[in-house]
Amino acid sequence: MALEPLAEGIRRIVAPNPSPLTDRGTNTYVLGTGRVAVLDPGPDDPAHLAALIAGLSPGESVAAVLVTHAHLDHSAAARPLAQRTGAPVFAFGPPEAGRSETMRRLAQEGLAGGGEGRDAAFRPDHTLGHGARLSIGDWAVTALFTPGHFCNHLCFRMQDAIFTGDIVMGWSSTLISPPDGDLGDYYESLDVLAAEGAAMFYPGHGEPVTDPAARLAELRAHRAMRSAQILAALAEGPADAATLTAQIYTEIPQPLRAAAERNVFAHLVELAKTGQIRATPALSPSARFRRVTEM
Repeated sequence: MALEPLAEGIRRIVAPNPSPLTDRGTNTYVLGTGRVAVLDPGPDDPAHLAALIAGLSPGESVAAVLVTHAHLDHSAAARPLAQRTGAPVFAFGPPEAGRSETMRRLAQEGLAGGGEGRDAAFRPDHTLGHGARLSIGDWAVTALFTPGHFCNHLCFRMQDAIFTGDIVMGWSSTLISPPDGDLGDYYESLDVLAAEGAAMFYPGHGEPVTDPAARLAELRAHRAMRSAQILAALAEGPADAATLTAQIYTEIPQPLRAAAERNVFAHLVELAKTGQIRATPALSPSARFRRVTEM
């Protein structure tokens, strides 16, 4: 597959990893010309990397590898690409970086991710904090710390466009799976992106988002609706995450049910943190939750 030009200085190649959680596959972007950046090199697939390298113009070289977050479908090819090209890898930090206090506590208590492909071995060569600017050749990006889908998630602003990784996708709402995902952080990251006022979003999966403000409002409304559904279900009596998932996601395909339950638990964590519900005996995916008004 060839590199597809999307705008001046922006090209894309889609990794061959389609799934119910990745749409057609991971969008790998090439920024600039000459000494280029590769943003989200994708899964560790030699054929994908070969197609990426072959798609560069004669005389072009990879000067930097940018990673939005440490999920295998985005970050696993970063080290192989760096070794092949000599380009350093830039990201917010290792997989645990950026975890909220609540999520650190849940992880310490033994809560593991939901099997969505955490890249436990990922280590960048250089870290980028919120607002850090990186410029090489004819391209420049500004890092935006945007946790929520994943604790070490960065978006990258390039002129009037933002590469949004999985915090905003072009085809679906994002998975939020504690302890790597945090719904409270997600809401704050939507605010960060809204404040940027960008004209275009280039997501990690799906097509470009041409009306970022509308998409952000849609995503926020979707999460508010899910929380309202959970609270309405709990008004009928205490329940655990699995029971709530079955009540709310009535038509979801079986392969997506585990991911849906992780999303529900993310909402439960946030509702507990804001004092609207209480977990018994303690906050965990197997806990029973009840509305505080019923205590």
